[in-house]
Amino acid sequence: MVTDITEDVKVSVETAYRADYSDPAQSHFVFTYRITIENQGNKTVQLKLRHWEIFDTTYPLKEVDGEGVTGKQPILEPGQSHQYVSGCNLKSGVGKMVGYYTMERISDGYQFKVNIPEFVLINPIKFN
Repeated sequence: MVTDITEDVKVSVETAYRADYSDPAQSHFVFTYRITIENQGNKTVQLKLRHWEIFDTTYPLKEVDGEGVTGKQPILEPGQSHQYVSGCNLKSGVGKMVGYYTMERISDGYQFKVNIPEFVLINPIKFN
């Protein structure tokens, strides 16, 4: 697991290779990642936007932007957390992701970026 904290918002990421959905012979490698976002501050915040940079070893950088996460824009009171699972397909079987969330403080509309820590995606067979 990797973790980062930005302006009292903690983001933790756990990853898994999904052999049951992958087809290495067709250069199709599937990974899931579970993200936990925790509001460790004393102000209520809302996740508004996401930005991802997806690196697939021998392929061009892919950037993804969108509203919220998995169709939601969660509001986190102090001490609350939000967890979701999503996925990523790679062609090479080795890559990484990094990004940020744009959060908004409910009390005054102040927007800020929260780092999503870089995490690697590696087909376990690469370790043999």
